Amino acid sequence: MSALHRLLHVTDHPARPGAPAPRHLLLAHGYGCDQSMWRDMLPLLADHHCICFDFPGTGAGSLEAYDPTRHASLQGYADTLLELVAALKLPDLVVMGHSVSAMVAALAARQAPQQVPELVMLCPSPCYRNDGPGYAGGFDADQIDGLLQGLADGQGPWAQAVAPLIMGNPDRPELARELAGAFCAMDPTIALRWARATFLSDLRPLLPQVGVPSLVLHCREDAIAPPQVGQWTADQLPQGRIAWLDATGHCPQLSHPDEVARVLLAELAHPGAAGSSARWQ
Repeated sequence: MSALHRLLHVTDHPARPGAPAPRHLLLAHGYGCDQSMWRDMLPLLADHHCICFDFPGTGAGSLEAYDPTRHASLQGYADTLLELVAALKLPDLVVMGHSVSAMVAALAARQAPQQVPELVMLCPSPCYRNDGPGYAGGFDADQIDGLLQGLADGQGPWAQAVAPLIMGNPDRPELARELAGAFCAMDPTIALRWARATFLSDLRPLLPQVGVPSLVLHCREDAIAPPQVGQWTADQLPQGRIAWLDATGHCPQLSHPDEVARVLLAELAHPGAAGSSARWQ
């Protein structure tokens, strides 16, 4: 095990013996979470080789790997991701990023397409801010300022208030409680710094520069990344396509793992098989 594997708490999940055509999938968790968000999908992806990890300062990711200057921007997270990809040395790697990590993976693919030759972007948003009639990111600027100020004022109350909005699925409150617990487990300074990098970034100009095949998986109901953002993202990617999930909320890999796995597997085997040509209405 390399030092980087230890620092990022890399876990390896080989494909089952006899799997017909296994792919290598690197699963990158979103803001304030850790690799446990993928736990219910891993058995469903048993025909493929899956690698999970924790970004520095999250889950079991070491604080030793966290750099306050580097990780003040999403580019810093992309650099960390590329270091891991280089250490893995896996051919034809598919990087699947959730939420902000979808954009982190896009930054990595733009920078090193040979190392990140294919993307799966689960509930991405290149910009959370509304910007005139042409782009509805989901939040006005003052709402984003209030969101960040709330986190600065108190991580615990903020997590309890925000987690149900992010998770959705109010009939299953245990999911929001788990997410709130993950938020609270982060170092408060790291949590605020990463939140600022997430919610204040505008990576819309990046998308046309991402030249690798890119599948957007998006929920038809998502309070954090509205469906029109998913469609906009896919439209801007030169090799982008979108497959819609009937799942609701912003964390479908936890709330609806069966559907996410089903659509992902269909698309990996036969691009377009899950209706990825259909547009959001």
